[in-house]
Amino acid sequence: MSQVREASKSFTSLLLSHMRSAHWDIAAAVRSIEAATTATDSITFTNTPSVIASHHAKYALESYISRKIFQGFDHETFYMDGSLSSLLNPDQFRRDCFTQYRDMKAMDPSELLGILPTCHFGKFCSKRYLSIVHPKMEESLFGDLEQRRQVLAGNHPRSQFYVEFLQLAKAVWLLHLLAFSLDPAPSQFEASRGAELHPQYMESVVKFSNGRMLAGQIVGFPVSPGFKLGNGSVIKARVYLVSRT
Repeated sequence: MSQVREASKSFTSLLLSHMRSAHWDIAAAVRSIEAATTATDSITFTNTPSVIASHHAKYALESYISRKIFQGFDHETFYMDGSLSSLLNPDQFRRDCFTQYRDMKAMDPSELLGILPTCHFGKFCSKRYLSIVHPKMEESLFGDLEQRRQVLAGNHPRSQFYVEFLQLAKAVWLLHLLAFSLDPAPSQFEASRGAELHPQYMESVVKFSNGRMLAGQIVGFPVSPGFKLGNGSVIKARVYLVSRT
């Protein structure tokens, strides 16, 4: 999960940099992300007041990316098809997942997709890129839709932006393979907006100077999901905390 978090932070930082270079209204984009309630929502603009400090916009953007990239994580193929291999032959499926995880771990995703652009991982990358970077966003950031055209044609651009995205996609794909190689597979959970902070299941993305959180803090929005393993261990969900109003 640490690789996913680092890749997520890196891609979020790059996307935020492009948004600022394109003179986006970051505050408006953040308000839109806060208002989004479904995984199909895109970044648009809203006048709803924001609960996020202006210098914490990266957490809202990372939340948006995380919601998109983890969609369907609980299914063996991210719901890209109707495969039931994990139910029909669970032992073999778990072995296959671990073999794929081991073989792919050291691979450069760009090199892999240069050889097998339409493999399952390639299809996952295409779907998630198109979901995260909608047409108006791409045109605003880059001045055209060239990357989108390449992805829709079944190819994978070699731009810095897309290559950075592939690092995140690979990290999530590997986590998914590893999860489905375990028996039982970890269960995914996400903190709800307005929920009380439960330290055994959640951690704040904002670190406090004295190491202690202010009283009366609740979840403003989830940033990334957590997982509960079969042995009872917990990988904490990351959350953005706000003051109770």
